[in-house]
Amino acid sequence: MNWGIFEGLLSGANKYSTAFGRIWLSLVFIFRVLVYLVTAERVWSDDHKDFDCDTKQPGCSNVCFDEFFPVSHVRLWALQLILVTCPSLLVVMHVAYREARERKHQEEAGKCNKRLYLDPGKKRGGLWWTYVCSLVFKAGVDSAFLYVFHSFYPKYTLPPVVKCHMDPCPNIVDCYISKPSEKNIFTLFMVITAIICILLNLVELIYLVSKRCRECLAARKDQAPYLECATSASKQEDLLAHDLIFLGSDIQPPLLPDHPRNHVKKTIL
Repeated sequence: MNWGIFEGLLSGANKYSTAFGRIWLSLVFIFRVLVYLVTAERVWSDDHKDFDCDTKQPGCSNVCFDEFFPVSHVRLWALQLILVTCPSLLVVMHVAYREARERKHQEEAGKCNKRLYLDPGKKRGGLWWTYVCSLVFKAGVDSAFLYVFHSFYPKYTLPPVVKCHMDPCPNIVDCYISKPSEKNIFTLFMVITAIICILLNLVELIYLVSKRCRECLAARKDQAPYLECATSASKQEDLLAHDLIFLGSDIQPPLLPDHPRNHVKKTIL
């Protein structure tokens, strides 16, 4: 594994994340990716070889192993970690696209012209939506994999002994799982870290949405006095134009319903 490329991607994703996003990145790459690379593969490396059954019937142990382990923990975790970390890289790619577009604009229009992005890494416009969608996607992926794990392995634990009655086993046989306690510990560790990551994603999503709502409300409050002044000025202009119609003429102004019916002549200034 090229750790230089890995460090560059991690620093880029960390640069454009919020405080909650930095905590999420640290949790994923330290407590999930490193634990998976260093420990999990070694624990599950002998799961099929050391899966023993109380029979020497050819093919019985393979069929029973496939029944109780339809998908390996290691492969599920590998797919989960790939899908979870990809959205963070998409955010980095979006920022890189903005920076390239800004450089191209400066080369064509000159540095004295207006910039397209004051800060390409600031979460505004399309980048804000990319970041929000990445949070929803990461929380959804972790939730989906937790459901899959629970459906395959109830309560996320492995029993030391399982009973199998699949063909070609001659009868109900007992099969023994290798190192069940150690595997249960690592499984629960990965499940707990996934739950914490989901909570961090939800907290960061709420933080971003609430921050954007506060900014919109503050902008409306700042624009309210200018809108009131513009409205009052337009009303005064309408009244002045209405009065000028009758200046220097004998045309009678329209009477309101509660006015008397007598004719009132406009005073000529």
